Amino acid sequence: MSTKHLEHVNHNHEHGEGCGHVAVPHGDHVDYVHDGHLHVRHGDHYDECEVNGHTTHVEHAHEHGEGCGHVAVPHGDHVDYLHDGHRHAAHAGHYDEH
Repeated sequence: MSTKHLEHVNHNHEHGEGCGHVAVPHGDHVDYVHDGHLHVRHGDHYDECEVNGHTTHVEHAHEHGEGCGHVAVPHGDHVDYLHDGHRHAAHAGHYDEH
């Protein structure tokens, strides 16, 4: 799973432990929920952490939603759920990796 390189411009806030934003483990890095987006440190700036392509999470029997027990993370026009070390998003009858 690779990510797009979309620089988040005018980002003056420094993310890290205690910054006040939700930290979301994502593969080999940590994203931070900020301004309705997921930000990841990239060199001397932050990028929007967006996945390239469509990656289905196979064998996902659990249904996410309010009260499911997993952390909900706003992500653009939908909500991702932290589950099994991944962010899952509902899509056309299945869940995708985000």
